[in-house]
Amino acid sequence: MVSVPFALTGTPGTGKKTVAPLLAHALGLRLLALNDLAGREHAVDTKKLRARMLREDLSGTLLTGHLLPEVLRRGEAGFVAVLRCEPSRLKKRLQARGYTGEKVVANVEAELIGVVLDAALRAFGETAVREYDGTSATPVSLAKRIAHDYGRRVVHTGTWTDWTLRYDSSTRLRSLLSTPRTEPAST
Repeated sequence: MVSVPFALTGTPGTGKKTVAPLLAHALGLRLLALNDLAGREHAVDTKKLRARMLREDLSGTLLTGHLLPEVLRRGEAGFVAVLRCEPSRLKKRLQARGYTGEKVVANVEAELIGVVLDAALRAFGETAVREYDGTSATPVSLAKRIAHDYGRRVVHTGTWTDWTLRYDSSTRLRSLLSTPRTEPAST
């Protein structure tokens, strides 16, 4: 059976690539990103990705990637941290990265309705999953907080973040899920 002491996941743009190395260093774990195993594949076959992952020695590893809930099984990760980000801030981050409008909207919508959090809860169960809002936190402070919780085996209590409550009007929702219009080139 696979055993990963720590897994970090979240919607693209929530801070995984920035927080993961800080966290791995703080915890004394080797960092392994699923994206590195997947390579440059446009559409990732999660069964093949799992097979590649299983060829790795995962003891003492912090495994990270938004596809973790699709690749790991229940009981294979002792602590699963899900990074979250307020959707309007996430939209700005993804646009700054140069994501296409379609990709921005898809990821913002996924974060808005908690797709990765839901997948993590279904895959690993509530006792293994912890949620962290990285909207305003610095990567260093976020990594320290997560490392602290991991060291103390802090269990999630309370409710899970529901971003939809912040978008209580159709106007705000349309604004969030729209992309800037580009004028067609004149001929």
